[in-house]
Amino acid sequence: MSMNVSEFVWKRLQEWGLHRVYGYPGDGVGGLDVALEKDKGMHYVQVRHEEMAAFMAAGHAKFTGEVGLCYATSGPGAIHLLNGLYDARMDHVPVVAIVGQQARSAIGSSYQQEVDLQCLFKDVASEFVATASVPAQVRHLVDRAVRIAASRRTVTCIILPQDLQQLDYEDPPMAHGATHTGTGYADPAPVPAQAQLQRAAEVLNAGRKVAMLVGAGVLGATDPAILVADRLQAGAAKALLGKAALPDELPWVTGCIGLLGTEPSWHLMQECDTLLMVGSAFPYSEFLPKPGKARGVQIDIDPARLSLRYPMEVNLVGDSASTLLALLPLLEQKSGEWREDIQGRVAKWWKLLEERAMQPAEPINPQRVFWELSSRLPEDCIFTGDAGTVANWYARDIRMRRGMMGSLSGGLASLGSATPYALAAKMAHPGRPVIAFIGDGAMQMNGLNVMITIAKYWRQWKDPRLVVMVLNNRDLSQVTWEERVQMGEGKTESTQALPDFPYHRYAELLGLKGIRVDKPEALGAAWDEALSADRPVLLECVTDPNVPPLPPHISAKEALGFMGMTRSEPELGSVLVNTARQVLARVLPGHKG
Repeated sequence: MSMNVSEFVWKRLQEWGLHRVYGYPGDGVGGLDVALEKDKGMHYVQVRHEEMAAFMAAGHAKFTGEVGLCYATSGPGAIHLLNGLYDARMDHVPVVAIVGQQARSAIGSSYQQEVDLQCLFKDVASEFVATASVPAQVRHLVDRAVRIAASRRTVTCIILPQDLQQLDYEDPPMAHGATHTGTGYADPAPVPAQAQLQRAAEVLNAGRKVAMLVGAGVLGATDPAILVADRLQAGAAKALLGKAALPDELPWVTGCIGLLGTEPSWHLMQECDTLLMVGSAFPYSEFLPKPGKARGVQIDIDPARLSLRYPMEVNLVGDSASTLLALLPLLEQKSGEWREDIQGRVAKWWKLLEERAMQPAEPINPQRVFWELSSRLPEDCIFTGDAGTVANWYARDIRMRRGMMGSLSGGLASLGSATPYALAAKMAHPGRPVIAFIGDGAMQMNGLNVMITIAKYWRQWKDPRLVVMVLNNRDLSQVTWEERVQMGEGKTESTQALPDFPYHRYAELLGLKGIRVDKPEALGAAWDEALSADRPVLLECVTDPNVPPLPPHISAKEALGFMGMTRSEPELGSVLVNTARQVLARVLPGHKG
């Protein structure tokens, strides 16, 4: 059956197993728009802004393991995709972007909306970006874009000029200069050579205090990671993107690591004599052991990420699950003294978090919002988090259980990812409850427009539960705290203060459910109401911006910077009182200052 180029593109993508695309129309992709309307096999999700389409494609890849797909028109539409595409690239998830371009005859004439898209996408899609010039070229462009995105876990881009989209499609000829590609890709599961595994085992067996650091590469290797940790009697810290890799119910799991991490994770890294790092490119070397203090073994599917953060003694290129299982028979069973110490620290940490969450604030302590939720979580829920202080509370206060999923913008740490991620999670898993955590800065940036998209599609979902929880504190509080601690400066009102907004009423205008809570004792009931609603909910929690997201370890420089900000801090009283309450929760359990 004859078809044009646009019709072929959607058909070929479905042959690859891609059946959902996030996008926004435009005359630069007019042929794709028309073909998409006719094609019932491709589920089109219309976003309000192209950046959200790219974020949703990244979220789809994270929550399904599949290749995410987005498209946009030429010029401004293509430009808008970039932030979400960089998020996918920096978190190593596969996304294919299809963008329109002006007619081939107009290129080079400084035509309206003519942008050099090949150059524009050359960084974010450095592994593969190509412009189609004839119909017979399109097949191999689609095939290579999907295969490279999947195999290298990266972003690829296809540029389709507007006039080419409506030409009759034709297969490449059997002639010199033509290529004939096919569909189909299978994930490799490489296992290192036996000699390398033996070297790694010798290092791990010699250690008395083994620490594991697991990342997103262990999301599909939970059981092998537990088996190895039990054999080594190790404690395990988690990079933030790997928060769901190990359940927080395990008493030797120390939680997240880094600025948003926990005290047990800090002590684990400072006191270990051996480090096993699996499936993670955790960026902050200062939270790892001092080089030379601990022997190191690292497992990663990408050799470029080996010994990137710590000088490892043995580097293993391989799939996390396969490599851990191959390593297991070579490991000796260790005794549990080291782990007993770790478990004691973890138990004390969870009690400290509760103490901190229950400290008073004006009007609500943001930590309590998360603490009250944690015991109410549905079994199979999916979390999405935004950048900002919500990432701190999500990282520390949410006790992830087996079977749950969660993610946020990790490498890019971009504001505005939580709501598009949540929509993508719901589209991919319509029978599972989804909870998004977002601050008011990110909500005003783009979360409000994603709520319109949620209102458009929610009736398609088997389970309507999607809760968008907004911390309304009228402050860009993460940056405010960074300026206080790192720069020794007080809050800069002109840049940090946000206008108030009735988020819950906005949700009601869209036909969704809005809940506003400004009393800590009402939080539990508010979460119960949100999690039992018959439609998506926007839960607005009015919180105190001056509750400090204390790092697990404060350097002397940071302490001096914090004290220096007292000269210029306009909210000094609130900052000092809240900080004192959080610190006293450690030394005076039960204190409600």
